[in-house]
Amino acid sequence: MPLFKKRTAGKPGEWFYCLQHQKVEEGPECPAKDRFGPYASRAEAQHAMDTARERNLQWETDPRWHDAPTGDTRDTDED
Repeated sequence: MPLFKKRTAGKPGEWFYCLQHQKVEEGPECPAKDRFGPYASRAEAQHAMDTARERNLQWETDPRWHDAPTGDTRDTDED
């Protein structure tokens, strides 16, 4: 008996954005490594890449995630 069962169908109303096919899918059709979600609506899933881009920008500009002191914009990786 397998330890984990393969989940073939998502919950009703779950939407995903497939990174491989670059399309919105209802239910998890593609492997988890290739998708974002679940989202509550098709519209949210359609904007998955925009949401990811916005979150990445927030993370990149958040001073709490950088080791450099505030105001220090020098590149610390020197060869």
